[in-house]
Amino acid sequence: MTFADPWDQKISAFLLSPSQFLATTTCESFLAELLHELRNDKASDQLKILIVSLLLEHPTILCPSSSVGEETALELLSVFSHTPQKSIILKCNVMLAITNVIICTSCLANHTKMAEDWLDFLFQMIQDTNDYRCGLSHQPIRATACECLREMETCSPGLLSQKLEALHLLKQQETTVLHQSYCMLYTLGLKNAIRILTTQKNVTDLEFKSILGGNEGFAWKSNQLGLTLLPINMMVHVPRLPPGLDCKELKSIMSSLLEESYLHTPISQSALLRELVEVVAMVPGLSPTLFKSQLLRLFGTADVSLMHATLFMKDTFTDSLFTAEDENFLLKRLVGTAQHPLLRISEKLFCMECILHFPENRPISSSGEESLPVLVTPRLAASLHPTVFNDSATMLCRLNLLCLVHLEADEGEADKGISYLLEHIMALLKIIDNDGSREVVVTSFRALFIFLMHFNGMKELSEKVIDKLCDMYSKHSRLAPNLIGLANRIEEHLNDPVWSVKLLIGLQKCIMEMPPLQLTIHNLSWHLKVLKRVAKEGQITQRNTIYLLLNILINSNLCERGNWQVGNAVLAVCRNLLEHPSIDQVFIELADLLQYISVHYDDTDIKEHARFYYTLLTNLSWEKLTGILAKGLDGGRAKERSHSAIMAENEGIASNLTVHKTNRHVLQLIKVQGEASQRSLESSEMLETTGEAKNWLEVYQGQFQTSGFGSEVTLRYSLTHAKDTDHLFDKVFTICLHFEMKDSNYAKVNDIHVPCVFRDRKPPEVQVKLKPFQPYPTTLCVSAIFTTQDGRSWHSRLPDVSVSFSEIFLPLPLPPNTSCECKVQVFDRIWEAAASGNPDKSAISLFCFKTGDESLTDLIKTHFQGYLITDQQSKRFWKVLFFLPPTCHVLLKITQAEDAIQVSIATDNWELLPFVNSYLQNITDHCSTTVTDG
Repeated sequence: MTFADPWDQKISAFLLSPSQFLATTTCESFLAELLHELRNDKASDQLKILIVSLLLEHPTILCPSSSVGEETALELLSVFSHTPQKSIILKCNVMLAITNVIICTSCLANHTKMAEDWLDFLFQMIQDTNDYRCGLSHQPIRATACECLREMETCSPGLLSQKLEALHLLKQQETTVLHQSYCMLYTLGLKNAIRILTTQKNVTDLEFKSILGGNEGFAWKSNQLGLTLLPINMMVHVPRLPPGLDCKELKSIMSSLLEESYLHTPISQSALLRELVEVVAMVPGLSPTLFKSQLLRLFGTADVSLMHATLFMKDTFTDSLFTAEDENFLLKRLVGTAQHPLLRISEKLFCMECILHFPENRPISSSGEESLPVLVTPRLAASLHPTVFNDSATMLCRLNLLCLVHLEADEGEADKGISYLLEHIMALLKIIDNDGSREVVVTSFRALFIFLMHFNGMKELSEKVIDKLCDMYSKHSRLAPNLIGLANRIEEHLNDPVWSVKLLIGLQKCIMEMPPLQLTIHNLSWHLKVLKRVAKEGQITQRNTIYLLLNILINSNLCERGNWQVGNAVLAVCRNLLEHPSIDQVFIELADLLQYISVHYDDTDIKEHARFYYTLLTNLSWEKLTGILAKGLDGGRAKERSHSAIMAENEGIASNLTVHKTNRHVLQLIKVQGEASQRSLESSEMLETTGEAKNWLEVYQGQFQTSGFGSEVTLRYSLTHAKDTDHLFDKVFTICLHFEMKDSNYAKVNDIHVPCVFRDRKPPEVQVKLKPFQPYPTTLCVSAIFTTQDGRSWHSRLPDVSVSFSEIFLPLPLPPNTSCECKVQVFDRIWEAAASGNPDKSAISLFCFKTGDESLTDLIKTHFQGYLITDQQSKRFWKVLFFLPPTCHVLLKITQAEDAIQVSIATDNWELLPFVNSYLQNITDHCSTTVTDG
């Protein structure tokens, strides 16, 4: 029998949630397993690379201390040494893992023996320039060694500062494609060495030249000052060497690096230029004009990384390197690139962000706020106007850019541009008006937000937008959440509720003027959300809202229907009305509304809440009322004692409104013993079995592969009290059972509601419906919320419920009148398909065990009775078929031979074989078993 690789499952489980995985084991034991498997010669390179990836992604979890990290690095070095040269990819990954462990576990910072040996080892590797000693196959190893040294130098700046002469010589000798790796390593070491030198006082020419000509050991104490890794343009103060130093040698090195830079890949060029820019910024003796020869090539690039390096250079040197003509040309280049049809959307968005934050030679504002460069005029940006055909991100970015452009333009150009942008906004809203998709709705409201953030102060524009939004809402009440969100965000960002209040007043008026036919249950829920938000605004009169709610309740059947969701939405509006500053003006109307709900609404919970609000309204001052409601909303407990008659001295209300947690299990689910639960097929899912079984099978397979017959497995449980529970829980009411899956193999299980559970009565039965995506065993985490006789609400965990593999078995989904002959033919056809390897995941296997005649008969009756296709007891031969929703089958041929019982197994999903094997072993555990792979 074949099994799935357990390492794949372990690695997947660990990467999914390391903390959850290590809850069942320890990091020490798991790390030992990983290292042992890496030393296993029989394990494949692919598996070993997966194992090494765990140390690359989670080194501090697997190696929690420096000592463990050092030991792990030693083990990995041993693995590296014993890995054959042909496994070059594995060797490179092991090198990266060793470096990662040494850095992340502070072995490098603590200058451990392992870190020192590893550095020496890496440096010896890169000394084999041009692959003279080890040959071309060793080239990836050297490239990885360069990357490892760069990473260590980055994490410990200055580590290579005494090796610059050796690194420079190696860079000059290297003529293969690895030349850029040596260049990058040398440039990083050079920059960090100069950065360290800037921290010293009174630097002399001799000290400066000694850095460039250093060829000693590694500088372990170089980073004791804790050098920042931030680029120099992000620092408040750029560290600089004293002026007057002899920089001829350094200038020659810089020129050489720049001349060779065109041979590098764009990403490598970009990184090299950034390092060299920082070097020039720190050395006063070097002029930014060193980069002048590179500008022509950089101005013409379409590569994003090089464009970013160019802007970094401009931000650092401004007019010391870039003339006004250069600046104008670069800006026009960005505008053209931002709309180039061959560039990806992300690259064009990057260009627009560069325009928005363009580093000017003489910026007007230095506050860091978003503002356009002076050179970006309406004429220059005319080609970037947004259209409804742009993708969402591009359209929003262009809109924001053009809003800034026309906001700062001259009056004539500004009016024309703003009119165009308003037309664009109206076009988007018209698309929504014609039932646009959810993406279009979201994008349009984001665009509207951007537009209003810039032009909300223009009264005429604001009124046009509000009128359009109210008109849209009258036709599409589903836009309520979008409109509420827009009002909230505008008020939040502008710190001025004027526009939001105008919109909410317009929406309130729109709802009031709607004909009764539009106030359906579905639409009413949206209207109540809007009115709830309207009730929060102290500047809006609420009398019309109360009249509308009272009119709806009196003149409709809402109260008789007793819909809890609608009643709760009405009470949410009332709650906000209770906190309204002008409550005195609508006191009588609001009291009438609450009293009417408390008397006529056909839902106990809604009645009680309405009565509670009515009592608060009629007994407390507005100050106390808002204080109580505000604390209730925040979840805090009221500290002050109220003189109101409704407040109990022991704060009983707060206790009753709190959901308490139990310290132990109160309830439990017990599996109902007896006949296995099976799902019955709906009439629409029945298939006619007349005609040949072959034709019927083709129809059957086509249907279950597309829909799986919508199969569900129904499990029956008794809901009972757990042992030794407090007498407080002898009678519990309104139980809500909530289920959570420990894996993703099943659809979400709906909550189950049980009226009551009494200890002295027969426990109620609940049916849990599982809809598998993959028919594997699983575990249900169950919790319950219930109420006790004293009116308190409780939350309690229930013992986890395990669902075994056999509980997922269902008979083949056939109509009740299907003939036995047809069942056999269908069985044989599925078996033949599995045996021929169609579909690809099909597999066959063999299971053997020993038992007597009577024991075998009892076993078949006990476990296979509901799934038998044929029962040829006289011939000692049986056929069994399990259907595992949604689309899997397991077929058994049971034959009694002379010395053992043979169970031939066929399935269309080989991943089920381990579970089938375990199931058969469990039901035959009193017999000696053997397993033979098929």
